[in-house]
Amino acid sequence: MVKLVVFYEKPFCAANAKQKQILRQSGCTLIERNLLEHGLDKETLRAFMGDKHVSDWFNPAAPAIKNGEIDPENLNELQALDLLMGNPILIRRPLMIIGTEKLCGFDAQKVAEVLDRYVEPMPKINCMEKGCLEKSQH
Repeated sequence: MVKLVVFYEKPFCAANAKQKQILRQSGCTLIERNLLEHGLDKETLRAFMGDKHVSDWFNPAAPAIKNGEIDPENLNELQALDLLMGNPILIRRPLMIIGTEKLCGFDAQKVAEVLDRYVEPMPKINCMEKGCLEKSQH
């Protein structure tokens, strides 16, 4: 059985690298995506946030949050989504898709629970198709 995880990350982020290592050591196969160039629409991005409070959608280490330019506590959902879409560095990372569930942030216990529910079977490969078993001509 394959544990497949779509993992949206900030490239070269040390925390994301550790999280990916944990997932791989747990037997997961990762499909890595650049969060800063995610290509998600607002509705899809919103689905990752689930029932989290709006302030928990934001990366507390993002410069605009740390220096007080943006106060996520004072935003409604639409304002927050506009900010996240316009500046993806603000998004709490990683975003993950496991099975049919979307997660924001790396809560190890929650990730483990979701992985236990969504272990997908390895796709079947038909090696009898033309070319799969052909011998090279020497």
